[in-house]
Amino acid sequence: MQVLGIDVGGSGIKGAPVDTETGKLTAERVRIKTPKKAEPEPVAEVVAEIARAFDWKGLIGIGFPAPIKGGVAMMAANVSDKWVGTNADELFTKVTGCDCTLINDADAAGLAEVKFGAGKGHPGTVIMLTLGTGIGTAIFHNGHLLPNTEFGHLDMK
Repeated sequence: MQVLGIDVGGSGIKGAPVDTETGKLTAERVRIKTPKKAEPEPVAEVVAEIARAFDWKGLIGIGFPAPIKGGVAMMAANVSDKWVGTNADELFTKVTGCDCTLINDADAAGLAEVKFGAGKGHPGTVIMLTLGTGIGTAIFHNGHLLPNTEFGHLDMK
């Protein structure tokens, strides 16, 4: 099975088809600069442009730089504050015409690492750190994700 994997970042939006059995890209990735201000509609249009570049008709999984609950962005990191409270699953599904599922970007990277990489079969705790425009984190215990940890975005008083 293949899914179109898309990573929404603060400086670029990247995508490519992914073989879900092997974790390998099945085509060269496409990268488009993140629109200025990174507001919902322009970002969604870039995601749709990437889907069109692959003539994609199937499932799309999207890593996004924010805690995600039920497809809704709970905060905004390196993207517009207009994302907060936006049902991004619905927005991306509408503009692409494909079933889209959103997940925190570091959680997505961590899931791949636990399934295909150094975290595969690792007992105990695995921590994934992502470094890009921002810093992301994902924590796994005995292979189970503790979603939306986002250490890089905790408010400290």
